[in-house]
Amino acid sequence: MDDLRFTPSPGRTLGVELELQLVQSHDYDLARDAADLLGRLAKVKLPGHVKPEITESMIELNSAVHSQYAPLAAELEAMRDAVVREAGMLNLHVCGGGTHPFHSWSARRIFPTERFRHILERYGYLAKQFTVFGQHIHVGCASGDDAVYLVHMMTRYVPHFIALSAASPFYQGEDTSFQSSRLTAINAFPLAGHMPFVESWAEFIAYYEKMHALGAVESMKDLYWDIRPKPEYGTIEIRVCDTPLTVARAAQLAAYAQALAKWFLDERPRPAKRTVYLVNAFNRFEAARFGLRGQLIDPFEEKKRPLAEDILDTLAGVMPQAAALESAEALAALAADVRRGYSDAGWLRERFAANGSLAHTVRESAARWAGDKPRASG
Repeated sequence: MDDLRFTPSPGRTLGVELELQLVQSHDYDLARDAADLLGRLAKVKLPGHVKPEITESMIELNSAVHSQYAPLAAELEAMRDAVVREAGMLNLHVCGGGTHPFHSWSARRIFPTERFRHILERYGYLAKQFTVFGQHIHVGCASGDDAVYLVHMMTRYVPHFIALSAASPFYQGEDTSFQSSRLTAINAFPLAGHMPFVESWAEFIAYYEKMHALGAVESMKDLYWDIRPKPEYGTIEIRVCDTPLTVARAAQLAAYAQALAKWFLDERPRPAKRTVYLVNAFNRFEAARFGLRGQLIDPFEEKKRPLAEDILDTLAGVMPQAAALESAEALAALAADVRRGYSDAGWLRERFAANGSLAHTVRESAARWAGDKPRASG
């Protein structure tokens, strides 16, 4: 069983994981060359780490631990450049985005590790359908009790992160009508959803030990929650984001999470409330389906309001925390995009409408990931 001792983290530290698509240069379908690319990257000095993911068409970038936004953004750019360069040597391209627009899940191959083979045996075809690509954001906590409180408080803002990162409008060659279709693949797992409403780390341990004794979980990795504690890292892990189309967006999302965490943990503006979970499924669906055009039920005020308006008000509200963390510029960039209605999902649809080909859309997405240069909006 997992060691559930919570390892305290100093300050409101920050880390990011990014799952990336590997695509072929001739047709822009997913490649199966993760092992070869990882072999090349093992010989390159990187500021963070790169590791395999569940299928041979994906890799995951792991940043180092940071206390501020700017060094994290710089590190992600350096890692991006190294991965793009080494992939090019293998005639591969690399993409952000939460799903590949037209790949066939049945063509995927599980990366040969013991854990990934176990997932295939346990979940069957869902393992291959798990070829979706997300950004995970880790925020440091001083104690397990802080982590429990922060998970509950952050859950109210899960729709913000879904809408701001949404980048998976296409799946299996079809426009899904969703801004983030990636989340539907995760919803299929039996331990998806949210953490139960426990009020302390001791209560969380009691819950986990009961689930383990019943045979429902084997390890913390079986908990595919939107936000989960990571006791070995001393963090909470926000898991609802699609991988953005640029590393700039990924760093901005991390800065937003850090500013929110600083507000909650430093000021304790309100107690955790069970009602958050009564409306979570509605709020989560609205954000995944409609993105910035969705609605949000505020579980504290018990009122429905436009999600974009709620995001803008919150970004403005945590600007003092962002200023203290030297990330105000990042939050201002997010706010500007919300005001103009920009999303990565909208960009992908816009490019497909312009070029008429999902393969060409992937090609443009790969070029954007490599250069981090926006070309369109809306």
